[in-house]
Amino acid sequence: MLAQPEVSIVIPTYNRSELLRNAVLSVLRQERDTTSTFEVIVVDNNSRDDTEGVVRSLINQYPRQLRYVFESNQGNAYARNTGIDNAKGAIIAFIDDDVIVDPNWLVALAETFKGREHLSFVGGKVLPLWNGSPPSWLTPDHWSPLALLDYGQSEMTIAGTNPPGLLTANIAFRRTIFDDVGKFSPSLQRVKDRIGSLEDHEFILRACRKGKTGIYSPMMIARAPVESERLTKTYHRRWHTGHGYFYAVLRDSEWERSKFRLLGVPSHLYRETGAHAMSWFSRMMRDADSAFIHECHLRFFRGFFLARLGEIFRSNRRGSSTTVGDSGQ
Repeated sequence: MLAQPEVSIVIPTYNRSELLRNAVLSVLRQERDTTSTFEVIVVDNNSRDDTEGVVRSLINQYPRQLRYVFESNQGNAYARNTGIDNAKGAIIAFIDDDVIVDPNWLVALAETFKGREHLSFVGGKVLPLWNGSPPSWLTPDHWSPLALLDYGQSEMTIAGTNPPGLLTANIAFRRTIFDDVGKFSPSLQRVKDRIGSLEDHEFILRACRKGKTGIYSPMMIARAPVESERLTKTYHRRWHTGHGYFYAVLRDSEWERSKFRLLGVPSHLYRETGAHAMSWFSRMMRDADSAFIHECHLRFFRGFFLARLGEIFRSNRRGSSTTVGDSGQ
């Protein structure tokens, strides 16, 4: 193993051994300056397939650069945090277990950080590897549920109180950021069948609101296969409903700032949802594809509203239990 790698690349994984092999190899076979050093850490998050065997076989080929780590607490946030704890590099990068990074990905990452000591993180594109033609309605407006991202061909600063998002499918951080702002939050990660999680977004928000600055680099490219399940409107409806739920859990003070609240929901969300409902209704008969984006906003509201309603219900039940207990004394 390298004594002191410059970059640690962490790949959390769960039951994707076939895709994982290609993801790891895409990193290990990077075109890079011979003076640069890096390590790859695969964090197995309770996989039940042959993930460990796949990684062990690759370690036999690349013993100096590849490590296997096991994390028993289920969830991407736990796995990423374990990767951070085991990383040796001054820069810690993340990719997903199903992506393939371009051959110059590592060079692009290093060059973006070079000479910019003020930068705390760098993220790039996550482009689709389609298995056939996507449906007509699946425009870039619907890329978020697919974990895809493309902000164009120019660099963009990621900073301020409401920064544009980046994806941990393709991102790198200076190690010091985790000392300054903490790690990824397990409370916002995907649990069981609920999708639309926000641990990536929340971490970027937290970092930027503590004065950290990042950059979107169009030269830092990862490519992800799009599963057939994610090409259905059913999946997108579920994702936006889950996304609304996680936004309710997030309780972002900036986003929720409002003149009044009803049932725990900020007034601006009612107004926005009403506008989307009207647009959805008016377009349904003329152009179902364009109407679908408005339906997704309605699904988001549904997830948010039900989450807040559930909080009120649980709070009332706890209050009732306390009252009954007190009255018996």
